[in-house]
Amino acid sequence: MNKKSFFKYSFFTLLAAAMGLQGCSSPSTSSELKTGPWRGTIMVNGQEMPFNFTVSEEGGKQVAHLLNGEERILIDEISYVQDSVRLQMHIFDAALIAKADANKLTGRWDRKDVAEPYSLPFSAEHGKTSRFSENPAKPTLNVNGKWEVTFTEEDGQTYPSIGEFVQKGNALTGTFLTTTGDYRYLQGQVSGNELKLSTFDGAHAYLFTANGGPDSTLTGHFYSGKAGHETWTAKRNPDFKLASADTLTHLKPGYDRLDFSFPDLSGKKVSLTDPKFKGKVVVAQIFGSWCPNCMDETAFMAPWYAKNKSRGVEVVGLGYEVSPDYEKAKTRIEKMRDRMKVDYTLLVAGTKDKELVAKSLPALNHVLSFPTTIIIDKQGKVRKIHTGFSGPGTGKYYEEFVQDFNKTIDALLAE
Repeated sequence: MNKKSFFKYSFFTLLAAAMGLQGCSSPSTSSELKTGPWRGTIMVNGQEMPFNFTVSEEGGKQVAHLLNGEERILIDEISYVQDSVRLQMHIFDAALIAKADANKLTGRWDRKDVAEPYSLPFSAEHGKTSRFSENPAKPTLNVNGKWEVTFTEEDGQTYPSIGEFVQKGNALTGTFLTTTGDYRYLQGQVSGNELKLSTFDGAHAYLFTANGGPDSTLTGHFYSGKAGHETWTAKRNPDFKLASADTLTHLKPGYDRLDFSFPDLSGKKVSLTDPKFKGKVVVAQIFGSWCPNCMDETAFMAPWYAKNKSRGVEVVGLGYEVSPDYEKAKTRIEKMRDRMKVDYTLLVAGTKDKELVAKSLPALNHVLSFPTTIIIDKQGKVRKIHTGFSGPGTGKYYEEFVQDFNKTIDALLAE
């Protein structure tokens, strides 16, 4: 290479490097997310599932909040690379990744905390506050109240549920309760004879639709994630009840206590025979950082433990994660711990396969749901097993759980 060519090469090399550095720097104003309301959509099993979020400045940094009815989920990990933005979804191993172009976002929702990770198309528009239609038809359907619901899976299996809805004109909120948990905060509308409800918590995208039928009945569809689809029917029934959550999981004959030995987040093996738990009432929480109902229970349990630990009670969380690798599982649990300010003992217990979970806890007849909560008395004997969790989105059902939980703990502490 001659001297002239060398200097020409060097100049363009330095120019390219400078442009590369510029591309990795902070985003320009045009590529930053605009503050204010946004309406997003994710293509869930071929259906457009809408959700709402806001962007704002808090503590000198840009944050977002996912909105589902009364719920606001903080998203405080927002990063940029050139003209693309990434919103890391709360405690979950999932993210919204999109190209930012003025008032619009176009990209994908990546979910990795599943056995087979997937991506679904995502888009959003700034300034939109509606959930579904901006101009819904006058409602001819009134779904306010309690409904007896039957969901039918693709293979024909069915399961019961309670639908609780609050309708104010076109606006609709509510949830579905099942024996293994609830579908959390749902938000939507009634337009004419059709209802639509959706929720997005960062890791789960759900869309419910239905039409009114004769004699106060509903017939509809439930879409979730990449390929989830179920049908559902409902009828008004203010007296309908699900099987008690305290009867679904129990100890096998010959067992009266729970036995395990799992590593904590520092690698130290922990069991219920350790001095820390001796002579105390213990709450064992079967959870996963990937599980929204577990997130709701942890949001209750963490402050509850901080308030009550001086009374002679301990909580130990048994974490069952997606990855069998200890370090990867530990990282996910640590993120949940830090985000939700968990001060009780957390263990890496295994993977979320329910059959493997049951094998790791041989005293149980099965593990039907995440979370499952096991209450143990001062002598180390299991006194109650609660399957699933009805979170704050269920209103009175959540309040009833809290009241019953406190009553049970108070009684065992008094023994």
